[in-house]
Amino acid sequence: MTDFENDITASLRVLNAGGLILYPTDTIWGIGCDATNEDAVKEVFALKQREERKSLVVLLADVRDLLKYVAHPHPNIADILEKTDRPTTVIYDGALGLAPSVVSQDGSVAIRIVHDTFCRHLVKRLRKPLVSTSANISGQPSPATFADISPEIKNGVNYVVQYRQQDTTAAQPSRIIRILTNGDIQVIRE
Repeated sequence: MTDFENDITASLRVLNAGGLILYPTDTIWGIGCDATNEDAVKEVFALKQREERKSLVVLLADVRDLLKYVAHPHPNIADILEKTDRPTTVIYDGALGLAPSVVSQDGSVAIRIVHDTFCRHLVKRLRKPLVSTSANISGQPSPATFADISPEIKNGVNYVVQYRQQDTTAAQPSRIIRILTNGDIQVIRE
């Protein structure tokens, strides 16, 4: 079995048991858990020392999966996302079927459709949305590489993915947008 497959198998075991993982994404390294498990989501907030009113990003493997977790995704969302030149998180109104702490007070949720091979395999095999929040204590800089992640975070999760730990390419957080009712795109974070 490859390291990639070992990491997927071990991550799934932890996620299905309600635990937390530290893993590479299509942006920066993230802390992840099953986005439908409220207890696991609360553990993420505790580890990050983050206020629960601040929402978390959720990863899905396919744009069709939005229909399970968003009441009314924009009808052209697949075309809009296809035109983006980098990982883009979209704020959707009307979150469905997610842990309450993942959903903002206004009922919205931040979702990114991942293209990274590892994340896509993980989310598809989990068959649930995956929380992805930067692997740092709230208020600290987001880690650009695995080496930048604090021991407090590494020791606070149940499994640390081995895949891509040696990658030294500095990563950036995703762009965040909201699609307004008239179809215009509001950029929240460039």
